[in-house]
Amino acid sequence: MNIAAAHKDYSQMDRALRFLRDYGPDLSNGFTNHAPMVTEALSAMGRADAVMPWLQKNWPLRGLMMPREAPSHPIADWKAALGNKAPFDWSAFLFDDLKASGWQDFVARWTARLAPGACSDAAHGIIRAGHAVRSMEEEETPERLRELADAFGLWTSSYVTLPAAEYSGTPMPARAAIAAVPFSPGRAREERGGFTTGLRSLNDFPGFAPVIGMLDADRDPSEILSEMTETFTRVYLANAHDAYTVIAFIHGVTALVASRALAKYLDAGTARAGLRYGWQTAAALYSVYGTAKPDWSAVEAPEEAPYRLIAMAVETADDHAIKFTDACLREYARNPNPVYLAAARHAIGVLGKHG
Repeated sequence: MNIAAAHKDYSQMDRALRFLRDYGPDLSNGFTNHAPMVTEALSAMGRADAVMPWLQKNWPLRGLMMPREAPSHPIADWKAALGNKAPFDWSAFLFDDLKASGWQDFVARWTARLAPGACSDAAHGIIRAGHAVRSMEEEETPERLRELADAFGLWTSSYVTLPAAEYSGTPMPARAAIAAVPFSPGRAREERGGFTTGLRSLNDFPGFAPVIGMLDADRDPSEILSEMTETFTRVYLANAHDAYTVIAFIHGVTALVASRALAKYLDAGTARAGLRYGWQTAAALYSVYGTAKPDWSAVEAPEEAPYRLIAMAVETADDHAIKFTDACLREYARNPNPVYLAAARHAIGVLGKHG
């Protein structure tokens, strides 16, 4: 049984999106607005009762939400406008495009276009898109259609790519390939700045460029995604030691879980390319912030059952604890390896102290 989906409850999703309608994708401190993603994760875990209390208690108190702005420069050439840092212009453009086609076709078309930039906004573009698509799969509503356009608007407006070059070796499954990913000699792990800045530092590290070719993506996409999420969950456990590193390595896993939500709308060739870009993004975070190789020995499950992990994540009120718990339980439902439960419990413990 799919633990994460067995008792899902989206009854408060549209109300939450109306609450958030007047705010943009960024916060005044330079971070990303996680609220739409958190509300979907809570709904997916059956905690609709926590959605509005979380928004009302936690979000306005931060005083960080930036208001939505009116579109100012219509998008005329979408390719030229990628990465233009104009999310409201993009949201308007994408909403018109969405209305002109079915949402599934929209997702297929724009995911194919944006997949090379899976790393955009420290992977928040693809992550928010994954949450929006999951919500749409439950029910098509005006609020969720708007959120779908906004999610892809974040991705398009922040679009960047990572360095890529031909890999001279033989592509490998994720478990073997991760051993070949080099650690960046840059100072991002010591400086502890923004993750987008850290990922940008890979432009100065030629050793990273061939990483995209290390993954063998010519197998069943679902199996490859399960291999990758387990690999990067183990990367998380080996490298996440405090709030900063916990959050850094959470994104490697949640980006891949978002890739799973989007992959079903892609043709086989595009899906394989998407797997490589998802791998590249998670491997980039590992290269920049990692210090230890993953441990492949058996992991003991925490004493808490999944339903208790959900409750504990909600109690932290922490954005990343909630979203990571949802992601881990989704993957655990497909691949019942206790590594996912252990990682969720670890993140709850660390982030619960920093909420």
